[in-house]
Amino acid sequence: METTTCIGFPAQLNVDCRVLVLGSMPGVASLQAAQYYAHPRNRFWPLMGVLCGIDPVLPYPDRVRALNARGVGVWDVIGQCERRGSLDASIVRGSEVPNALGVLIDGLPALRAIACNGGTAYRALQRFILPTRVGAAREVTVWSLPSTSPANAAWPLTRLVEAWQPLADAIRR
Repeated sequence: METTTCIGFPAQLNVDCRVLVLGSMPGVASLQAAQYYAHPRNRFWPLMGVLCGIDPVLPYPDRVRALNARGVGVWDVIGQCERRGSLDASIVRGSEVPNALGVLIDGLPALRAIACNGGTAYRALQRFILPTRVGAAREVTVWSLPSTSPANAAWPLTRLVEAWQPLADAIRR
């Protein structure tokens, strides 16, 4: 399989963001649709439906606005990379270009937590962003949460809801 250069999306958030959900890099279906978590079997939007009361079948722009209105933003740790296929495991090590998360975090005074959607996002955050951060970014709680990807089929929606509950708790505070 040949390598493809993948370029992610802009951050989807507002200045009142309290929880920032970080993926690694959008998959092929998401990149083709120009929408976060667009794969039909990805459980992100159904999960946000349970945790945040967002209707997962709303048009994409409405889902994003509703999520932002509840204090949740979405972005990725990696802004660009080479990848073979759609899986995080197919990202070519050393090709990753991180997003400017430090600058973003500094501009979010209400930010309480970062929720990493899967282990790859968490490891990328640890590798690229957190070692360079001081001050405000060190005070933000970081959660490594199980991936909502269809590749993580061992985690049904009910189990994801339980694991992701800290996100719902943080936006209610």
